This record gives sequence, C-alpha cells and structure tokens, in this order.
Amino acid sequence: MNINLLNADEVTSLRHLIDNSKKAAILCHMNADGDALGSSLAWSAYLRQQGLETAVIAPDMFPDFLQWLPGMQQQVMRYDKKTEEVRQWLKDSDLICYLDLNTTSRVGKELQPDLSLCQGKVILIDHHEQPDIKGDMTVSFPTMSSTSEMVFRLIWQLGGYDAMTKDMAVNIYCGMMTDTGAFTYNSTKPEIFLIIAYLLAKNIDKDKIYRNIYHVFSVDKLRLWGYVLNKSLKVKYPPHHASYFTLSKEDMKKYHFKKGDAEGLVNIPLKILGHKLSISLREDTEKNNLVWVSTRSADDFPCDEMAARFFNGGGHKNAAGGRLECSLKEAEEIVDKAIKAYADKLK
Repeated sequence: MNINLLNADEVTSLRHLIDNSKKAAILCHMNADGDALGSSLAWSAYLRQQGLETAVIAPDMFPDFLQWLPGMQQQVMRYDKKTEEVRQWLKDSDLICYLDLNTTSRVGKELQPDLSLCQGKVILIDHHEQPDIKGDMTVSFPTMSSTSEMVFRLIWQLGGYDAMTKDMAVNIYCGMMTDTGAFTYNSTKPEIFLIIAYLLAKNIDKDKIYRNIYHVFSVDKLRLWGYVLNKSLKVKYPPHHASYFTLSKEDMKKYHFKKGDAEGLVNIPLKILGHKLSISLREDTEKNNLVWVSTRSADDFPCDEMAARFFNGGGHKNAAGGRLECSLKEAEEIVDKAIKAYADKLK
C-alpha cells in the first residue's frame, strides 16, 4: 500500500519551504476539534525537529477534554487570550501553515483581519472541499479521513517517521479517531489502518486516548444528554429515517453547559435501527439569532450537500455543519424543509 501524498517535485518544494524558514505560525479553525488540534500539534512538533520556532494559534476556546493533548501548554496560543502576542507572532513568522481549514473565514471574524500581518510563505494542509486559501504550497485531499492522517503521510514522505515521538503519534491518532467518530465513518480505506499500525509502533495507548476523549462526562453533561434524548429529540421515522434535536440557551444554562458538552451527541440518534440522518441545532450561548448546526449520516446520505444547501455550511459526506442566523424555532422549520427535500434519499 502506498501512503505517499505528493509527487517527487512537490516533496522537494515542501522541503524547500521548511528548510528556508525559521519561524512558523500554525493556524487552525475556531472551535477547534480533535483533528484541528491534533494535526496542528503534530505538525508543529515536526517543524520544531527541523529547527523552526513554532506556535499553534487557536482562535478561541476549545473543549476541555482536549486540554490533555501533548504539547498543548507549550505550543498553543489562543488569540482571544493573547491577542497582541499572536499578532506579533504572525508578523514575525516567515512560514504560515493553515491546517484543517479550507478558507480563512473559519478562523473567525476577530482573527481574520489580522491575517493581513502575515508576510511569510503559506502552506495549506486540509481535507475539506473547495479550498480558497492561496498559498505557496496547497496540500488538499478531501478524500482523506482527516487532516491528521495527511500530516502523518507528509511526515512519512519527508523522512520524519523514525524521529516521530510518541507525543506526535498520540496527537495524530487523536485527530484521526475524533474526525471519524472512532473510525465508524469516512475510514474504510486500508491505508488508514496501516497508518494506525505505524502509530501503535510508537507505543501509544489507543485505549487511553479513547477514554480521554469519550469517557470524560460530568454529571451535568450526562444529564444534559439524557434530557435531549428524552425531551428534545424529534424523530422523523418513518418515513424519513431522520431526526433532529434542539439545545436552547435555557437548556444549556440549566445543565451548566461547557464548551464541548454537546460533542458527539449528534451521533447518538444514528443508533436507531434504519436511521440515516441526525441533525443538531444549538443556540449560541452569547449571540442572539445564531444557531449552530451539526449533521451526521449513515451510508451514502450527503450531509455536505444538505449543509451547503440549507445551513450555510459544508463538510464531508457523513459529517458536516453550518450556521443559521435565525431563532431556534425558525431553524426547526428550515430543518423540516431540508428533511422533506431529501425524502427520496432518506427512504
């Protein structure tokens, strides 16, 4: 099996960009998830091995259950907490790496204007459709399971596997695991499991990584999930084999919601026999008339297509998201229209 991504000329170009840089800023998307942080931390560590100064720049807060990732305290700077430091780092960096985002708007409205400070060479490493970030090197493979998988493949092709540390392997595995729902979707290619074998050879504890991500419920979070499944879940089955649920500000306040408490909840309704589509509608905790949408699907139902058409978003076939600038009630009406529009694919 071949796990290379680039041709020989592209490898040479990537190596040239790295070798001729001294300081790198690695940017991931707002509301960073396991893949965004895992890939960024692993890539940052690799660049450090090549002699670069690096910082991973996260636009805002991310879930508490990712705080344990190796290198988090040493490498990550949050823009919303250290704005001036981040601005200076962007200005001083001669290499800018965008990881796990296909457009600069995904860093958020606050950070995006400061990208004008960047004067360095640009590398994009991403697995989302239709990237529009113009750079000196674009590594875009939407068929990959995750950006973390791509980072492993790039490090492998650059000859960095032997020097890969256990911490780097942990971050890559975490990113691959979380972006595939613990390898339950978008993960059928045999190369993925060859990569996992190479990561296991670095003595990572995959079971501990799983527990650190998925077995960290607080009592409030557990009760919140119970409330959603018992009271909030609307099942359109039959004939649509679909469902959606809402999370209002009041619901989240009642259960002392913290960022990340809804992570993975949208997957649960897919456990219903014959179910094909699950949609989550969550009100923003601070802004009025802003609803965050997450979609998950089984088999060949196109979440990305639905998200682009109805929810101002996008993503992958079985996992996508978006946002609606409206009330929660209006968002429910849009979901109802979306489900009806895709009735034939949901039979």
